[in-house]
Amino acid sequence: MEVINGVWCMEGISSRSKDCVKSSGRLLEVIEEVGFLPLFSNNIKGFSVENMTDPSRWWTGDSDKDPWEWRIVLTRTGNIAYGKFFGGRAGFISRKWFPYFANYRRSGYDFDALYDDGKAGYREKLLMDLFVPAGTDMWDVNVKTLESKGCSSELYTFEMKEKGGFGKGGEKNFEGILTKLQMQTYLVAKDFRPRLNKKGEEYGWPVAVMTPPEYLWGYKQVTGRYKETPEESFAKIADQIRKHFDADEKAVKKII
Repeated sequence: MEVINGVWCMEGISSRSKDCVKSSGRLLEVIEEVGFLPLFSNNIKGFSVENMTDPSRWWTGDSDKDPWEWRIVLTRTGNIAYGKFFGGRAGFISRKWFPYFANYRRSGYDFDALYDDGKAGYREKLLMDLFVPAGTDMWDVNVKTLESKGCSSELYTFEMKEKGGFGKGGEKNFEGILTKLQMQTYLVAKDFRPRLNKKGEEYGWPVAVMTPPEYLWGYKQVTGRYKETPEESFAKIADQIRKHFDADEKAVKKII
């Protein structure tokens, strides 16, 4: 998006163009081919869902045509991770390429090790403890283990805020901490669902449901590039971007 005369305007291309992405199915194919894709325009020309779609179709509520609705459709396939992965802004990473991002962003650290080495703060731990029982290895976790220790495999963001102690009068900067954990690839959105009232009826806009990616794809899949150095993983990500888009090193570092 860009500002024109004080108004936010979407970039993109006409639906009449042969290059226009017109369906969630086609977008899934593009993400699988490229490996990862920011939702909105950025410093690399063409490298976003926004740049590949018709701006007039955004925020119409039509899940067949609206790119904003496609984030819900694609997260439910189980093949794509969605979250704030690109400079703190939203986007998609395929199952194949997620391990490269995980290794680069985590520097080979599982969260518990990161915290033990003093590289993560207590507020990040407050949120991660909602999902990972203390003293439990990620590859050993199952639903019964989580429930017996008061943890969950998935939570609405508003549930995380409340249970993590970020409510009124509690810890500050919930959104910033949540974004940081997504950038580090410790949390992803697995779905978007409306809230439920006391009668179990849905109401309001869909809300992000978060989970550790290990619960989506398994520990071995997510950490599959830990054998590489973070620099090696970054180089492969950078090469993949340059394979599909015109981007110099500075631009790649800024977005990745």
